[in-house]
Amino acid sequence: MNKLLLLTIPLLLFIATACDSATSSSGKAPAGAASLYTNINNAELAQLLEKETTLVDIRRPEEWKQTGVVPGSNMITLFTSRGGVNPDFVSQLQKVSSPDKPVILICRTGNRTRAGSTMLVKQLGYKDVYNVTRGITGWISDKRDVTRL
Repeated sequence: MNKLLLLTIPLLLFIATACDSATSSSGKAPAGAASLYTNINNAELAQLLEKETTLVDIRRPEEWKQTGVVPGSNMITLFTSRGGVNPDFVSQLQKVSSPDKPVILICRTGNRTRAGSTMLVKQLGYKDVYNVTRGITGWISDKRDVTRL
């Protein structure tokens, strides 16, 4: 439980500031998070998926049912409906990806994944993290395939 508390406080502080940050056109993370993770678009996501890079959809189950998911997604909720960190997130993530492997995070629009990407790098030691900037809504807008649940 102490590890969860250590993850939650800095993460909530980051969320408060990250939600207003603009994504740079270079594909790098927003100012202040530079070089921590890489923002990617849908074409880059598709290329990474072809290389079998692990994709984690961090939304909640009701969101997965509403929109479907990118085929091949690992569905692991990061934030509860109350905004807290899912206590099982870290253990579930470690089952599908280790810190030395690349991992992609996707959510609804890219806001939660910015916070999640920073957490993976700064607090969990992940080295190669990708954030899908427009999330599943952008994927669907581009008329890309989804798996319905």
